[in-house]
This record gives sequence, C-alpha cells and structure tokens, in this order.
Amino acid sequence: MIAPVEPLDVDGVRTVQVGTALFLLGFLGLLPFYGRLEDEGTTWLLWMCLTGVGLGLLGMEYCKRRRRFRTERHAPVDG
Repeated sequence: MIAPVEPLDVDGVRTVQVGTALFLLGFLGLLPFYGRLEDEGTTWLLWMCLTGVGLGLLGMEYCKRRRRFRTERHAPVDG
C-alpha cells in the first residue's frame, strides 16, 4: 500500500545554488595549482569549474524566474 503523500514543491533554486557553490569552491581550490595543472595538461579542470559557475548563475536566474512565474500563476486574483 502506498501512503497518500503530496509531492514536494521543489523549484530547483537551492539545488542550483549548492551546485554553483561547489563549482566555485572547486575553482578556488584548483587556482593555486595552476602551474601544476598546466604542466600536466589538465587546465581544463580549472576552466570546467569556472564554466560550471557561469552556467550555475544562468540556471539560478532561470529557476528564480520560473518560481516567480509559478507563484504569480497560482496567486489568487483580487478584484
């Protein structure tokens, strides 16, 4: 038997924020090792983290707009 549980209303903002923060920490953590990364040919790791931050910022804006749209759509109309 399945319990009658309402689905979570998740808008994704927190998830994207956490992911963006992790990419930022990865970028900042790898930055002091740029020379070693360059010697080993793995500077793509650094740029991948920076790209993750950039895409995360875009994703945050998208999720916030989506949340705002959903809130306005479900808000009662006064009048």
